[in-house]
Amino acid sequence: MIVDDEPGVRALLTDTLRIAGFETIEATDGMNALTLLRTNKPALLVIDINMPLMDGFELVERLRNSNDLTPVLMLTAREEKSDITRGLKIGADDYVVKPFGIEELILRIKAILRRSAKAVDMPTLLSCGPITIDDDQHLVTFNSEEVDLSPTEYRLLQILIEKKGRVLSKNLLLSEVWGITFESESTVVDTYISYLRKKLHRDGFEGIKTIRGVGFQIQEPK
Repeated sequence: MIVDDEPGVRALLTDTLRIAGFETIEATDGMNALTLLRTNKPALLVIDINMPLMDGFELVERLRNSNDLTPVLMLTAREEKSDITRGLKIGADDYVVKPFGIEELILRIKAILRRSAKAVDMPTLLSCGPITIDDDQHLVTFNSEEVDLSPTEYRLLQILIEKKGRVLSKNLLLSEVWGITFESESTVVDTYISYLRKKLHRDGFEGIKTIRGVGFQIQEPK
């Protein structure tokens, strides 16, 4: 379901998603979306933040308060961290900043759908040494102190901790985090591993390891 008050954006997203093989439903605003959700059960909601009457934040809050756990991708023209953090904390699964690339949008949608398909078997609390992930709250802490991660950093850390102790190849991480399923020479994994280390390698913890020529792993402190 596409929830956006701009007809041009809805038309673009509808055409793009149909070409990618998805069926779509359009909602013109938050109230319209709530009405449609009474009789429709979409696999994913693509929700714009800036809408009249009921903005995207309020829509997501109402859904989560009514125990509707349908995955949500938020569209935002705002790049303020506080807005992005708020969206994730109230229950959005990911966000894309306008103007966005169509390919990136499709990859993120497919990644959310893959994650939601696996979510039934996934624990909501994960830990490795001083790091804890509370997926219900979309919260990462280090020795009980909250750590601010981007959605991509969060997902990468989540995959590492879900499979802690295992060496994960770059190709596996590209597929799980970025939805890239083809051979790629991209250095994006190395870049985001460095971001995680800057935020989490402290107080004697250096658990994110590079296994040369193979990939990465996270280890419990000895």
